Amino acid sequence: METPKVFESEYRFCLILWEHEPVRSSRLVELCREQLGWKPTTTYTVIKRLSERGVLKNENTVVTSLVSKDQVQAAELNEMVEKTFEGSLPAFIAAFTKHQTLTEEEIDAVQQMIDRCRKGGGK
Repeated sequence: METPKVFESEYRFCLILWEHEPVRSSRLVELCREQLGWKPTTTYTVIKRLSERGVLKNENTVVTSLVSKDQVQAAELNEMVEKTFEGSLPAFIAAFTKHQTLTEEEIDAVQQMIDRCRKGGGK
């Protein structure tokens, strides 16, 4: 199953949801007002829209996610690599590292990921 698209403002909403779920929709309205400056109607519209797209479910006013933060981030990254770098992960990494300074810890972490992939661990 393909992860549904989550747009930027919806992602900020999802960050709140993932932190507090399961959560009552009335509490989400309160949190979105405090953290995002949203009106109640905006929050309820986003809940409805994300529910229709299969990102979350709202049963008896309790909202829970149907996709994880990791799934949404991976889908967004895959789309960006596909669109911007013609699907080439090495091209993405080359562009990223050309303009970013990595710490020794970050380089070690990336190397560990590569080593796991070589051993067939994948993740």
